[in-house]
Amino acid sequence: MARELFSRRGPHLAGSRLPSDSTHRPAMDRRHRAHAAARKGSTCRPSRVVIIGGLGLAVIVFFALGFWQQSTMIDGPVDDGPRRRPLGSVLRFVPADLQRRFEEQGGLDRLRSEREPGIRRPRVALVIGSMDKDSRSLMLLTLVKYLTELGYKFTIFALKHGEAHSLWTFSGYEVSFVSTKQDSKLEYGSVDWSNFEGVILSSLEGKQVISSLMQEPFVSVPLIWLIQEDILGKHISHYTEWGWQDLISEWRSAFSRADVVVFPDYSLPLLYSLLDIGNFFVISGSPVDVWATQGYIKSHSRYELRKKYGFGEDDLLILVTGSHLFYDELPWDYVAAMHALAPQVKTHARLKDLGGMIKFVFLCGNSTDASGSFQEIATHLGFPEGSVRQYGMDHDVNNLLLMADSVLYGSFEEEQSFPPLLLRAMSFGIPIVAPDLTTIKKYVVDQTHGFIFHPSDPESLATAFSHLIKDKKLSSLAHVAASNARELSMDMQASDCIAGYAKLLENVLQFPSDVMLPQSFSPTRQTSWLWGLFVGDVEERDYHMQTEGYLSRQRSSIVYLLEEQYAKNHMDNRSRVEKKAYTEEFPTQLDWDIVSEMEISEDLERREIQELEERMERTLGSWEDVYRNAKKAEKLKFEANERDEGELERTGRPLCIYEIYNGEGAWPFLHRGSIYRGITLLRSAQRSRADDLDAVSRLPILNETYYRDILCELGAMFAVANGVDNVHKLPWIGFQSWRAAGKKVSLSDKAAEILEKTIQSENKGDVVYYWALMAMDPRDVETEDTDFWSMCDSLNNGHCRAVFEDAFRRMYGLPDDVEALPPMPVTGGQWSVLHSWVMPTPSFLEFVMFSRMFADSLDSLNKNNSSTTECVLGSSMLEKRHCYCRIFEVLVNVWAYHSARRMVYLNPSNGNLSEQHPLEHRDMWVKYFSFPLLKSMDEDLAEEADDGMHPVDKWLWPSTGEVLWQGILDREREQRYRRKMDKKRKTKEKLLERQKYGYKQKTLGQEQKDKV
Repeated sequence: MARELFSRRGPHLAGSRLPSDSTHRPAMDRRHRAHAAARKGSTCRPSRVVIIGGLGLAVIVFFALGFWQQSTMIDGPVDDGPRRRPLGSVLRFVPADLQRRFEEQGGLDRLRSEREPGIRRPRVALVIGSMDKDSRSLMLLTLVKYLTELGYKFTIFALKHGEAHSLWTFSGYEVSFVSTKQDSKLEYGSVDWSNFEGVILSSLEGKQVISSLMQEPFVSVPLIWLIQEDILGKHISHYTEWGWQDLISEWRSAFSRADVVVFPDYSLPLLYSLLDIGNFFVISGSPVDVWATQGYIKSHSRYELRKKYGFGEDDLLILVTGSHLFYDELPWDYVAAMHALAPQVKTHARLKDLGGMIKFVFLCGNSTDASGSFQEIATHLGFPEGSVRQYGMDHDVNNLLLMADSVLYGSFEEEQSFPPLLLRAMSFGIPIVAPDLTTIKKYVVDQTHGFIFHPSDPESLATAFSHLIKDKKLSSLAHVAASNARELSMDMQASDCIAGYAKLLENVLQFPSDVMLPQSFSPTRQTSWLWGLFVGDVEERDYHMQTEGYLSRQRSSIVYLLEEQYAKNHMDNRSRVEKKAYTEEFPTQLDWDIVSEMEISEDLERREIQELEERMERTLGSWEDVYRNAKKAEKLKFEANERDEGELERTGRPLCIYEIYNGEGAWPFLHRGSIYRGITLLRSAQRSRADDLDAVSRLPILNETYYRDILCELGAMFAVANGVDNVHKLPWIGFQSWRAAGKKVSLSDKAAEILEKTIQSENKGDVVYYWALMAMDPRDVETEDTDFWSMCDSLNNGHCRAVFEDAFRRMYGLPDDVEALPPMPVTGGQWSVLHSWVMPTPSFLEFVMFSRMFADSLDSLNKNNSSTTECVLGSSMLEKRHCYCRIFEVLVNVWAYHSARRMVYLNPSNGNLSEQHPLEHRDMWVKYFSFPLLKSMDEDLAEEADDGMHPVDKWLWPSTGEVLWQGILDREREQRYRRKMDKKRKTKEKLLERQKYGYKQKTLGQEQKDKV
């Protein structure tokens, strides 16, 4: 099998293996892969003007072959082959769905003029498959550098160690290595992806991370997947042949998780078309061609290659090629254009002008396609023997480019990106002759970087070759143009690539209210690939060593690993099915008779026992005894989930911290220990072997997605407070969001021990201990303003003060001329976030009482505001979905500050305690936060709910906890008394009936005897 060395993702030898089982071993048919939209051979159009005759005959050969192929394929039966693309049509990739979505969103241009400036930079996680010194590392380093200058902050994760690690460190980026192994320093599941505005996977190896990103709470994190390899696209068609639909579904599921799948050129989306769900996108530009060229020139000799291929050192070798996007290996795209040009060029053709030193090499199709046809037509037209050769695109294209003196690009169709073959030819330092296509004229200047001709004007083609060749050799102008083109090719598409990714991030990432919007990329900005970081690595590395290293990495690729695993499981399952013997025994009539007799005997015995029990007099005891025995039986029942060691250790402890989570992805961030207990906001995500609480079963309103999203962690607190005596009977209670561990601010064992000892000795009134601070990372924050309300505004799209004031005013019924925004200190002290705090249980119930009324007021305010149709507290879609969460996160600070609770910061690492906001320095609104006032307001709402007098149909307050007031207590007491008196009456009537009529007894066994 011929080698496939044109692949821009690297060399692939014929030995590259595909796993197969014993029943599925199909041949790797190239035509089948072409029909599956794989990248195949290129068309070719020979033209030459030094000696116009030779050029004309070369062109005639090319269209003659094209029309011959066209006639043989079109005139043949339609059913004998795959469907052909219509003649003259253009094969283009258009991401219509993504373009429509990006247009609807409008990017960041509108937000830059409307939104208040943020306080931190947007965070992006970049996951690198392998850290080898190759073109991928060069591209990623360049992208990260320029995107960082635009305002992004990157965190680098790597799946494997490599030589490029030192380059990332030198560039100022700390690299964290992640793995699936439990003994590794950092596992995939232990990364809190919600800390980032988006995640970028740089290769197919990133599929290993996809599993964690497909779980709650990370499914809403924007994901961009860069696919630079073609290996999976080449294998995917064979999966269909072998019936590996499950493996295809697994890859399709992984691709569907990505918001955008980005390819570096337009051939790859066609190759991966089976996995396309409408999220494919192309950003052209990659240094892969230039990188491969530099190493190839260093390790190969032009003289040796010409000798190997049978060309002389003085031969003038013209390589004719065309578009790399070719459908079904036939030159349908521009045969018509060549046919129109042929008669005009043919009039100048002269066989006598063909010297033995002029050679034509046609690069198109595959090695076995139309090779004989080329030679047959060339001989028929009078070409000297050996002056025309044809090679396929599966040949070593680099060999042909290194040998060539000039490259003629013969595709006349407009292309979506700069032709990669032309870019590679430029990087080899070969003068090019190309048509004036838009994508070519964008970069190439006529007679400066190459020679441009007009496809419809044969004279322009003759003029181009007259400048290219003088006296049967390359002109000085051609050498200058080749040198300029080589210099241009080094960084030609760097600016377009960076601009494309900058625009993509603006359209895909979610930018919260506290994030500073990145700068827009200027199209006039001069950029270049960071070749300086790789000085010597490109040229010093032998090309064969690069090839061997590439193939070694390919064999360890996730694609091969999944294929081997699937093939092994497929064989094991089939073996088990073949070895399984099914022995079926059907019961006889004698068996049925025996079963019938046994059932009759058991029925008679059961009836006799029932009659004996009815005749025996038993003392039932009082109703209190019956109730006590029933409760004791319930306690002895086996629980569905066995209690873990943590719950047993909690017995006798003064404190329990409930860790709130909302998905399986948060499990690695939860603690197991004597003072921790989980509480889930998603019933389906509850841990099976842990004694976690189900918030949904305790608070049914959390079944509704809307309220679960807007209440967030506060909903879990409402669930614990709803009948708190059933789940929590300890004097202290605490909460900690799973995000605290993801942000590295969760309690350490040492801090938890100090906290427990402190609260046992606490006797100075109510205290609130907290350990997750509102203060931002100074490396992210670009402002020194730490005012509480300013920080709250930054987290809530600039509307925190206004919304809080309106909700507070509505909650207490304050008139408009009364100030309703509780004052908070401008400077000094720290504030709590992430719902990570501990307080006495009675204080917690008081806080929940206040929070329920505030949440109801906030929700009513939002529903009654007819001037807006969406959440004003968020700027991104994710923030609008969790509208109230960021206000609820800081609500405990306002309540603790104004209710005269001591506030103590606990360092989560070493356990040091420091009191914040001393009571004597506070300007408190105690009258609004006093317990008697809150209790009376709570009872008024309960009475209103009990009477059904609230005008709003969907009233939030009654659904967030217990509805209790004195009238309900009196009614329940009266109902209990009535039930008690009714039971006494029925018992007395039963005793009187027995005293009057006595006991009635049936004859034992009489009914059975009658039946017999």
